[in-house]
Amino acid sequence: MTILHCLATALGNLRANKMRSALTMLGVIIGVSAVIIMVSIVEGARAKIVEEFERLGSSLIIIAYDPHKAEEARSTRRLPGLTMDDVQRIQVECDLVSGLSAELPVPDSMTIRYLDAETPASLVGVQPDYALLRNVDVAEGRFLSEEDVTSWAKVCVIGSEIKGKLFGRRPAIGNEIDIQGVTATVVGVLARKGRSGEGNTDKTVLAPITTIQKRFIGREIVGMIWAKPVSSERVGQAMDQIWECLMRAHDNIPGFEVDSLENIQNAIGRILSIFGLVLGGIAGLALLVGGIGIMNIMLVSVTERTKEIGLRKAVGARRRDILAQFLIESATVSGTGGLIGIGLGAGVAHAASFISKQVMKGGIGGRGIPAYLPMWSILGAFLFSASVGVFFGLYPAIRAARLDPIEALRHE
Repeated sequence: MTILHCLATALGNLRANKMRSALTMLGVIIGVSAVIIMVSIVEGARAKIVEEFERLGSSLIIIAYDPHKAEEARSTRRLPGLTMDDVQRIQVECDLVSGLSAELPVPDSMTIRYLDAETPASLVGVQPDYALLRNVDVAEGRFLSEEDVTSWAKVCVIGSEIKGKLFGRRPAIGNEIDIQGVTATVVGVLARKGRSGEGNTDKTVLAPITTIQKRFIGREIVGMIWAKPVSSERVGQAMDQIWECLMRAHDNIPGFEVDSLENIQNAIGRILSIFGLVLGGIAGLALLVGGIGIMNIMLVSVTERTKEIGLRKAVGARRRDILAQFLIESATVSGTGGLIGIGLGAGVAHAASFISKQVMKGGIGGRGIPAYLPMWSILGAFLFSASVGVFFGLYPAIRAARLDPIEALRHE
């Protein structure tokens, strides 16, 4: 028998026993669809994370102070936080740092007013290098200058959404807006960017960090510091240099955190990989159950078709012909189940992606988790499902091939 003949016979048997074939394929369908859903969600989440970190700048270094770290280290000495002195030290002493910007967000949401219009917004104090480090583009006007920072200037750069709500189609540059009783002149409007990390640049007002310290916070503290290494290959060395600088300046007081977005991205990637392995194990169990079901049905099929096997052997069919026939049939059953599982899994994955986009509107990421289904996962799932059929159909096929033709013809 040719492979095409065996395949046609296998499909004929599937049509002849529709209910039994469907139940046989059910385990494979569930297993393969679980694999497809898992790969789609994990890879989609990975692609989303990579996209977000690229928007932030994956080689950036984050410097912060966490007082809880000092408590965990049982240190009796604590710092109020990072200050502008720390920023200046890093600028002077760390030659592996090419760009630096302190950031100081005002904890509470601010109400921004212009004439009769008003809108809530996040107020953040930054330095001139912030635009370069955080990939922020100015659509109109200019960004903050070093002179603005030095003179505590009452100027600001507003996000595109704030500009639309306060000014509409009117020009914003040069107009004065009210920020909780403090008047500030708009010198720039940011290009639309959307959410990036934990913030939404379109709903943010950026002002000189010294202005925020003097006029809103009342202390010269810094929330965090963003630093850019001289090259992406020297991120680790730049981090060590910054750490040593801070330790020298503060007599090794614990609590400082120096990390890179790349490290955070890799850590999240490892978590996703572990998550994928767990889901893959669950999907593998479903495929195992499906394979056992295929073996059971193929053994029943061998018993039912014993006379047919004996007749084929009597007219010249060889053992390998019988073996190939039953292997192809079992592979067809599992392969068909795999194709159905791929379609079902892709449908569920896209539905989950659509739901996440609706739920996460305005949330972190803003566009939900995309359904990303690489071609290797589709081909791999189909080939694996077919191989499950071959593996679990091997014993029934060998049993059928070893039947004695005379005894098989006598079988009732």
